Amino acid sequence: MAKTFVIGDIHGAHKALLQCLERSGFNKDEDNLICLGDVCDGWPETKESINTLMSIRQLIYIMGNHDYWALEWMRGEFPGEIWSVQGGDATVRSYNGLPNDSHKAFLENSSLYHLIDNTLFVHAGVQPEIDLNDQSSNTFLWDRKLATSALELRTAKAEKQLTSFDEIYLGHTPIHAYGYNHPIKACEIWFMDTGAGWNGCLSMMDINSKDFFTSDPVPSMYPEDKGRF
Repeated sequence: MAKTFVIGDIHGAHKALLQCLERSGFNKDEDNLICLGDVCDGWPETKESINTLMSIRQLIYIMGNHDYWALEWMRGEFPGEIWSVQGGDATVRSYNGLPNDSHKAFLENSSLYHLIDNTLFVHAGVQPEIDLNDQSSNTFLWDRKLATSALELRTAKAEKQLTSFDEIYLGHTPIHAYGYNHPIKACEIWFMDTGAGWNGCLSMMDINSKDFFTSDPVPSMYPEDKGRF
């Protein structure tokens, strides 16, 4: 039977993406992959990473805040200096300064969130008291309030249900900063960003078995590159 996997923020770390796909035994023709966004910006292989994602038949791609910035650039706009210093320069270099039309379409066709039954997949967060249809893209792309609340409750050993969803899978909040190099669950929320965009690793998980697969530390794969440091 086909399996369904979820993967955290890739940030141009194509070598880490290939490791996760290999270590998980992912079948590009049969299995499903839900990508939580931010394939762009950071390490030097955004273009290669998107090419690999586009080769997966059953892919759900959710937009991240860095993807939004990169899409602005692909449309001929300039997202601002903050984008450049937060990995945007690496994305521009990966395309040799020339945006790719098929990759622009890939990002344009991405989703702000994805639902499977009562399980939500979103890049950054949601506002629990507001219907999904009434929330802004800024919440889905940027808001860490829900993530922060869940992590604080986990630390305090006071976890509780925070939303009406059975499970939520988030990227955006890198939990390697909290000392974890693998996905963790806090309340009903799974945290999948294990710091691949910085000095952590990339993580991928089977959403049914909860088996997870991690790459080597990303800086070790790109020793000649400074990344976002």
